[in-house]
Amino acid sequence: MEPRSVDELMDLLYACRGEGTLAERGGGRVDPHEHALRTAALLRRRRPADKELQVAGLVAPVDRLLWCGGPAGRAADAVRPLLGARVSRLLRRHAQVDAWPHDDDLVSLRQAVEEARTTVFDAGVLEDWRTVLELTAARHARLGAVD
Repeated sequence: MEPRSVDELMDLLYACRGEGTLAERGGGRVDPHEHALRTAALLRRRRPADKELQVAGLVAPVDRLLWCGGPAGRAADAVRPLLGARVSRLLRRHAQVDAWPHDDDLVSLRQAVEEARTTVFDAGVLEDWRTVLELTAARHARLGAVD
């Protein structure tokens, strides 16, 4: 499913709540909804001006749950029209487990994803991210109109 609006993307992200848990490498389990919120919150703390990186962090942990049975990285294709090429590229490269991180953005994303698995804190609620998603989508729409 390709979200055509922020509302549709929010609905997909909300659908992850309570849908199950993702298996972790150490054998533990983590709720994908909470993991997504913690990942985005960690990126917001580290890189407050980089909204696209934060959005990639919000969407990355739920890739496999949102598109169950599909190849990893499918979220990259689905969100590209809405959130832009950079978010899509980050999600695609993050999903490639064996890909060597060549840039600081991917390293930051992967570190936040890993840390969010073990660090437990109140990361707020998904609705807190609506404005960031809207700003990212609006920025991409303006840039897309120029291209």
